[in-house]
Amino acid sequence: MATITASMVKELREKTGAGMMDCKTALNETDGDMEAASDWLRTKGLAQAAKKAGRTAAEGLIGVSWKDNAAALVEVNSETDFVARNEIFQEMVQKIAEAALGAKGDLASLEKASYPGGSASVEETVKETVGSIGENMQLRRTAYLTVNDGVVAHYIHNAMGTGLGKMGVIVALESTGDKEALGEFGRQVAMHVAASNPQAVTTDELDKDLVDRERAVLVEQAKESGKPDNVIEKMVEGRLRKFYEEVVLLSQTYVIDSELTVEKAVEQAAKTVGAPIKITGFYRYALGEGIEQSDEE
Repeated sequence: MATITASMVKELREKTGAGMMDCKTALNETDGDMEAASDWLRTKGLAQAAKKAGRTAAEGLIGVSWKDNAAALVEVNSETDFVARNEIFQEMVQKIAEAALGAKGDLASLEKASYPGGSASVEETVKETVGSIGENMQLRRTAYLTVNDGVVAHYIHNAMGTGLGKMGVIVALESTGDKEALGEFGRQVAMHVAASNPQAVTTDELDKDLVDRERAVLVEQAKESGKPDNVIEKMVEGRLRKFYEEVVLLSQTYVIDSELTVEKAVEQAAKTVGAPIKITGFYRYALGEGIEQSDEE
């Protein structure tokens, strides 16, 4: 077998745009034959993948999968909405979401996981699909929730297929009560989360930095009134309560019934379910949020 040198790997990488490890593997597979290695990378969809990876991928799909008392979310990005509507891409997102149940919220584990129904890993399959479809794709993030006794409800906004859409939500509800009724209520809560975008379940779970920044802004605003410090403190606390009503799930006005807060809706639902309900967590993925796009694109 031919000795594979660093210079050979470098040459193949410059020629194909594939990753270093992929180039080394290709050369090993083809006994150091540069042309055969290039063809090997092309057949695997790895040639040019690195060059495509430089392009912003802010379109794509959110995928959700569920089984028993657990559910998982994934975001897989593409460059264009046209590709997001491609059946091959949609099937890939569905299967990655399926694999995400086993990864339990760990992105690195999901990338290394076996792609359902295939012989390659999830990461390798994404690269192969990049090569076959011809534009950049990225498995961006994943989330996972489970409960000991209860349900993990899910909701996809503007669904484009089973468990696929532009926004996905999963919500964990602990309860020993009737699971069918609990699931129906959980789906309503998931719809609420999609519409209202809370930042935490309870006030205590809010990010401290977020609260500190909000408090600092409110203090400066209150100082402009020229009122005494003790009055300013009361003003700030009152405005903070209003802030909590906007960003804390249990404190928000329930979108299904504006006469209730989510906390009151949980209390009412407990009567139907037949046991207390506790919302233990949620995730809300909106496609492309936080991705910076170049003005040149």
